[in-house]
Amino acid sequence: MRIAIGSDHAGYDLKAHLVAFLRDAGHDVVDAGTDSAESVDYPAYCAAVARAVAAGAVDRGIVMGGSGQGEQLAANAVRGVRAALCNDLFTARLSRLHNDANVLSIGGRVVGTALAEEIATTWLATEFEGDRHVRRVEQLAELASLSDVPDAQDALIDRLAPGATARARGEGSPAPDPTYP
Repeated sequence: MRIAIGSDHAGYDLKAHLVAFLRDAGHDVVDAGTDSAESVDYPAYCAAVARAVAAGAVDRGIVMGGSGQGEQLAANAVRGVRAALCNDLFTARLSRLHNDANVLSIGGRVVGTALAEEIATTWLATEFEGDRHVRRVEQLAELASLSDVPDAQDALIDRLAPGATARARGEGSPAPDPTYP
């Protein structure tokens, strides 16, 4: 599998480890940087990985930082990317199985190298389950395609879950549940 991998300074050591690990496992790994533990801003490195995934230049992407949270956000800023923060095996498996995640984010200050190897191996080996999850992944893509058109996005949300936008703004409420104390 062809994999782009990138990190900021906080994820650099783990990235360097995973590059070697994944190459030893037979993957074609493209290292998008950074190239040292010297402080850098993560958005460009993670977005570069995400762009490579979205453009089809690589099959999947992996991004790393201190917690992995900002890195996931940066990757998800690229249309067509479904980045998942996975600091454990359960979320790594489910992010592929149910969400068809195409970018994995890991916290270099959260996860040790042995667990990171297991997370990456699990994530890369897990296939998308499809079935009912296809509809949900398509809904994510449609929501993202309307991100610059708030009224259209609201209309889609309300088509998928009637009244959801008003409820989320505190303008509506569900019917009382008589079984709820």
